[in-house]
Amino acid sequence: MGQLVGVIENKSTIAGLVRFELNRNLTGSGHERFASAHEAKGPRPAAELARRLFDTGQVAGVHLYMNMVTVDLNKGFSSDGLFDVIRDMYQYWKPGMTPPAFEDLAPVGDATDAPTASGDGVGGGGGLSEAAKRIPADLLERSRAALAKWKAEH
Repeated sequence: MGQLVGVIENKSTIAGLVRFELNRNLTGSGHERFASAHEAKGPRPAAELARRLFDTGQVAGVHLYMNMVTVDLNKGFSSDGLFDVIRDMYQYWKPGMTPPAFEDLAPVGDATDAPTASGDGVGGGGGLSEAAKRIPADLLERSRAALAKWKAEH
């Protein structure tokens, strides 16, 4: 899940320097330089990419300008694997990963334990319909509260 970033790797004439050209702009029209992962703070795409590149242990510095990423490699390291780090930047689910089931994401409490409000229109009376039993208790209660507020105002 997620979209792969289109990347072209360009070797530089300067040893230890590699440039990557991306199919998307990461910095707007500004320059961003990072000399360490500690400097790459915040949720910006440029900072996130810099952190991921530094995490490989191959990178000494990163410079980003629009859709160009210039990587200064540590002595003795090659750019192997950096292409994949950049390409997979926005990919959330990779082949072989199994997404969590609904039961894993549902709250621990049972939906039937949810307090019932009178006149909720769900399942009639105080009981819950089969569909309502599948709704997490907190969401069901929020819905009931919103319905009660709307009825009071109208």
